Amino acid sequence: MTTHTQIRSSRIARLRTLSVAGVATLGAAAAALTLTSTSAQAAEPAAVSAAAAKAPTDARQAAPGHADNLDGWIKESLAIMKAKGIPGSYEGLHRNIMRESSGNPNAQNGWDVNAKNGTPSKGLLQVIQPTFDAYHVDGTAHDLTNPVANITAAANYAAHRYGSIDNVDSAY
Repeated sequence: MTTHTQIRSSRIARLRTLSVAGVATLGAAAAALTLTSTSAQAAEPAAVSAAAAKAPTDARQAAPGHADNLDGWIKESLAIMKAKGIPGSYEGLHRNIMRESSGNPNAQNGWDVNAKNGTPSKGLLQVIQPTFDAYHVDGTAHDLTNPVANITAAANYAAHRYGSIDNVDSAY
């Protein structure tokens, strides 16, 4: 199968998933990635101030050598991903994070079908708890809203489903 055919097949599959999920329109704000193991729902990006994205909390502390901010979380995740053989790049992670949560590690989707069913998408890459549990990576916190754990689990999921987080450019 050629790369063009693979890309087209992937896009068709995403469109089918979105249609089945009942998503009628995809505005720029609604075309966000929600990482689920069974269906895709667009997550509404949450606005975040630069201070909120950089402020450390008791629940998350940066690993030695990594800043406790978006740049540090991505770099720490990339180090873990490299050690575990999970593909992905800084650019791919950052692009998807900015679309999903605007860099807010506390972002939560409270409106889509997952939220209505009691499993809202949370964190930098808007992951639901069952997906996080299935794709959690050893060596990270077992906490859905921990930035490094959220990024690394989402990248692991994307690697299994799409080959890499770098291949994700819209809701799926």
